[in-house]
Amino acid sequence: MAERGEKLIIGQRLKVLRNSLGLTQAQMAAELGISASYITLIEADQRPASARLLMKLAEVYDLNISELAPSTDTQLAADFAAALKDPAIGGHMTRTEVEAVLQASPRIAQAFVRLHDQYRESLLRGQDDTNPLTDRDKVEVLVDHSRPVESVRGWFYSNRNHFDPLDRAAEALAEQLGLHRREPHIALSERLATHGLNVRILPAAVMADQLRRFDPHRRELLLSELLGQSSRRFQIGVLLGQLEQRDLTEQLVSEAGLNDPAALSLMRVSLSNYFAAALLMPYSRFLSACESTRYDVELLSHRFGTSFEQTAHRMSTLQRSDARGIPFYFVRVDQAGNISKRFSAGRFPFSRFGGTCPLWNIHSSFETPERVQTQVIRMPEGVSYFSVARTVTRAGGSHGAPAQRLAIGLGCDVAYAPRLVYADGIDLDRTKPVDIGLNCYLCERPDCSARAHAPINRKLEVNERERSLAIFRFQGEP
Repeated sequence: MAERGEKLIIGQRLKVLRNSLGLTQAQMAAELGISASYITLIEADQRPASARLLMKLAEVYDLNISELAPSTDTQLAADFAAALKDPAIGGHMTRTEVEAVLQASPRIAQAFVRLHDQYRESLLRGQDDTNPLTDRDKVEVLVDHSRPVESVRGWFYSNRNHFDPLDRAAEALAEQLGLHRREPHIALSERLATHGLNVRILPAAVMADQLRRFDPHRRELLLSELLGQSSRRFQIGVLLGQLEQRDLTEQLVSEAGLNDPAALSLMRVSLSNYFAAALLMPYSRFLSACESTRYDVELLSHRFGTSFEQTAHRMSTLQRSDARGIPFYFVRVDQAGNISKRFSAGRFPFSRFGGTCPLWNIHSSFETPERVQTQVIRMPEGVSYFSVARTVTRAGGSHGAPAQRLAIGLGCDVAYAPRLVYADGIDLDRTKPVDIGLNCYLCERPDCSARAHAPINRKLEVNERERSLAIFRFQGEP
């Protein structure tokens, strides 16, 4: 959705929604508390919809606001626009033209993106095979594209990061074990014992560089002493998911339609991790706690005995059809800007190569370790988000080998911000969003002092007699 106060044209989407609900314009208007003539004008694209109306639509009809946004799919829009920026294609299109294609023929846009991916892979693989160090940037693109993680990320994204059958199975087990009444580690260990398995905590020297290892011959789950209590519980939950939800997991995997063996294995691991989080933070109780605490991640971490990262990640999965939470995106970034995790319950667009925008507060959070930072950001397509960022420290760490510090980003459409405790004291109507891009390669914002590269579809403009804040300047036309 757009920035607060900005108006959006959603005529076709509103009409489709109304028809799917079997409502007349007068009936919908009555349920929304507006005039029927207003509905008529909106559906005819003669009047825009305000943020307040979008919130009312989401509340009355149990929708994600992102489902009413102008673009069919902001991730597809980002991928489509990125492909068009390839200098080899030379297909520059304006934002309006991109949105028109997405509205009229989204499948053609998807086909174009797939075709461009195949073209890029075939082109770069030949260069990579000849000399992997010839062009580091191109090799980075190739490696990112070829990794199975990209296809699994896409599958999670298409499912809004929610898998209801697995979620309900975890919730049922949590209730059966009474995790909200008993000490979770004991309850989980006892459940594991019903499978003839024991849990052992071993010294770091014995586990070497491993944090968890399942020994099926000795019937033991071995955990490193470097794991905190929340991580130990989580790892037991992962194994329980692998043991007790194998059939359900395989069903989900088969429905994904992926063939790469590494991608299938990664998908199984990801679903087992999903089950573990859903077990420790059962859907109904966790959603109720989120709403009552106004999504206070730290407080919820104490309540459920989970880490900040586990809790924030779980918030991005709350999309049960009859009980939805706020559609968050979740991202984990290291100090070099590399993304190691990214999920979205809404339609937050992620870049599939390059780093992230340095103006995003997820990077500045490293300057104030373990303190929450907030920011209103605006993407190039005009959508604004409320961003929460904080650093966390990974498991492990000892003298001479400190644990890695990472940044966690959690955010949502800015229209949901009043429901967050982190927005208290912030005048969202007066706060000017920070304009960010997917990354420097794809961002065409001019005069950016944080830019590290010129856009890939623009020509550099060099002035030998001047020096401005922006290191890279570029021509307006590709």
